Amino acid sequence: MNQETMTLFSPRLAARLDALVLKYPLRRSALIPMLLYAQDEIGYLSDAVVAEVAERIGITELDVRNVATYYSMLRFKPAGKYNVQVCTNISCMLRGAYDLYERFQQELGIGHKGVTPDGIFSLEEVECIGACCWAPAIQINYDFHDELTPEHVPGIVAAYRGRAAGVPSDGSLSLGRKVETKGKTNNA
Repeated sequence: MNQETMTLFSPRLAARLDALVLKYPLRRSALIPMLLYAQDEIGYLSDAVVAEVAERIGITELDVRNVATYYSMLRFKPAGKYNVQVCTNISCMLRGAYDLYERFQQELGIGHKGVTPDGIFSLEEVECIGACCWAPAIQINYDFHDELTPEHVPGIVAAYRGRAAGVPSDGSLSLGRKVETKGKTNNA
């Protein structure tokens, strides 16, 4: 895109996307990272996002949609401020992921791909998030929480509600396993 073209992205993201396309020998190779960055800023892949990304790369909107629909982490509808992803793959499932997922549904009052009326939470069941050794695990935006039980759910929901309301926290939202870090024990 040229400098005079309007963009729906922030100046910082627009510059990042412009630089990203130059890193690859084929501009199309920048598609997935561009979509992820755009989704982080806008919240989802709207028609306008798809159109602008297609224009920046020089491919059709259909090409963008064909790639984006393959990846479950890319979404075409707005999610909540905090997107709760409960892994139900085999390791997590064997250690109680479905009970955990059911508790989140009860606590939030929504089902798969639902969004709470206040827009703070969305919930989805996902495949492996790469924390099999510490199952069951969830991811909320980019925060991982592991070795959870259904009893942890109300505390997690309350902590993120507090965060959304601007309530200061002690910085520890993970209620699962403890990790040794440089002689100190911290929540992971």
